[in-house]
Amino acid sequence: QVQLIESGGGLVQAGGSLRLSCAASGRTFSSYTMGWFRQVPGKEREFVATIDWTGGSTYYADSVKGRFTVSRDNAKNTVYLQMNSLKPEDTAVYYCAAARLGVVSTVVRRYDYWGQGTQVTVSS
Repeated sequence: QVQLIESGGGLVQAGGSLRLSCAASGRTFSSYTMGWFRQVPGKEREFVATIDWTGGSTYYADSVKGRFTVSRDNAKNTVYLQMNSLKPEDTAVYYCAAARLGVVSTVVRRYDYWGQGTQVTVSS
């Protein structure tokens, strides 16, 4: 069992930056693929970024490529999402998720554990 707790969300002006953190419990965190997803009311949860268990492989949604960076610190059981050049359309609840995979994945249903989410609001 893995428990995930996100933090770092908030209100920021367009062009600003935020760093989200996701702290995980459990001894096997380092073996999980981690993902970041986001959701706005009335829409499906969408993929943002993913990182494999080594941290050596990452993948991003086209909408955030070049602006967001995912990283992890397995010694701290934490995954991060650095978000720069934020846009109003980035406004959403952001979720981190863990998957028992050996590779990165963009697919919501492949993730086994989810955090409670953290709100990110970008004002224009």
